Amino acid sequence: MAVSFFLTVNGHRHEVTAAADTPLLTVLRNDLGLNGPKYGCGLGECGACTVLLDGRAARSCVMRVDTASRYAITTLEGLALDGPDPVQQAFVTAQAAQCGYCLNGMVMTLRAFLNTTPNPDERALKEALRYNLCRCGTHVEIMRAARIAAGLEGEGTA
Repeated sequence: MAVSFFLTVNGHRHEVTAAADTPLLTVLRNDLGLNGPKYGCGLGECGACTVLLDGRAARSCVMRVDTASRYAITTLEGLALDGPDPVQQAFVTAQAAQCGYCLNGMVMTLRAFLNTTPNPDERALKEALRYNLCRCGTHVEIMRAARIAAGLEGEGTA
């Protein structure tokens, strides 16, 4: 049975009508037209659908819309409201995209991690991104972007 929910997404309040158990990802993409979070596995395993709920990473494909309505939701689009987020800029600088399907999850997971751990070492960066899957093999560039975003590597070094 569909009911109305209010979602705060990227700083804007939206009223949506959906069944309580509808995945947040479905509402973000189909109702709100946001393309940052991607449908990957549908099981919360790959990370392509990651969003921030009150600044913490969450897999939107397994997050019910009724639960998500309790949080401020940030999507990839919401990181760039005033220009690229430093994490997004690091991915551009490192040219850390090939097919790009995993980038939403990588960027959002890294942003959430850096929100709580502003000065990580490389081991911590690898652990933070461990459960985000990249199928096309851009791992080297993704880790370079993570190091740049964390301040462990300069933008001009290779």
